[in-house]
Amino acid sequence: MPKPPPRRSLVTGANRGLGLEFVHQLLARGDHVIAACRHPGRASALNQLAGQHPGRLHVLPLDVADEKSRTAFAHELPLVTEGIDLLINNAGVLHSGERWGSVSAANLEDSLRTNAMGPFLLTQALTAQLVDGATVANVSSMMSSLSGDPDFNAPSYRISKTALNMATLMLARALAPRGIAVVALCPGWVLTDMGGSGAEISATDSVSALLQVVDAVGPDRSGQFLDRFGATMPW
Repeated sequence: MPKPPPRRSLVTGANRGLGLEFVHQLLARGDHVIAACRHPGRASALNQLAGQHPGRLHVLPLDVADEKSRTAFAHELPLVTEGIDLLINNAGVLHSGERWGSVSAANLEDSLRTNAMGPFLLTQALTAQLVDGATVANVSSMMSSLSGDPDFNAPSYRISKTALNMATLMLARALAPRGIAVVALCPGWVLTDMGGSGAEISATDSVSALLQVVDAVGPDRSGQFLDRFGATMPW
């Protein structure tokens, strides 16, 4: 029986944290990986990996919050791959130190552009390059749930990730006729620059668990919000 071709995976925000760990583990699994980040020239870890995996890792510039950047990326992508089997919308921003009465419009707008609009509009821009039966994984957060009792911690981040969950539902409906599954994923509280030193799990453990969830996702789970164990999260 012929060996199936390697999966073609695209990771945004791939220069550090969860994004970089996704790239590491996808390469280890044999995928061909496109790693997107705002400043490839400064992404030393990614460039080192590209040297170690010639032909299997391509590092491309992308600012998910910028329309011109998304358009340029969509035009450049066919030069390095003929399709995308897995899109991981990981790029995100968290503005720390926000307090009631001093949340700035700039921070809120930046969060919405990066965390919600970016994944939604990038997926839309790449629709023709997503293969039938592909998977789109939007990295969300436990802080997005409306079912909890949120405090006033990181309001711009919370609001934007809740908007990402709605974007996930709408993308799932739009792409369902092609068998493309779209899910929102909660990685847990992860030890990254964004998660901080008090976090509970390593990026390695989080990504390993999330990839098992992604592997098991089919059209029947499209539109769901899942934790790293594959359980359904409350909206």
